[in-house]
Amino acid sequence: MPDAEPCYNVREQTGDPEHASVDDVVDLVVERAQNPRTDHDDAHFDTAVAAIVDRYGAESVRTVIHRILVDDEPFRTATNGLEMRNVDGVRIGTAASWYLEELNAQDDR
Repeated sequence: MPDAEPCYNVREQTGDPEHASVDDVVDLVVERAQNPRTDHDDAHFDTAVAAIVDRYGAESVRTVIHRILVDDEPFRTATNGLEMRNVDGVRIGTAASWYLEELNAQDDR
């Protein structure tokens, strides 16, 4: 992939107003943490982010998501300086990238 192409189709990366913003992703992460789906194929993401938001707080999760989606930091290192386990950065990044894809797919309908 050329350096000029964004890694994630997030508004702050692409400049495309049709793409979901980081705030949209964070809002969905927090919403799903507070109200995890139980009967959905991706319910495991909801329960994972619920535990992480409960453990570290929404602001730390927001920081990790921004570092990953906008600043192109790897999932594991996006937790630096936050007193958060690297593996939780992987969990946050994985869930956030799926939620971003879901948000962008909703806009395509």
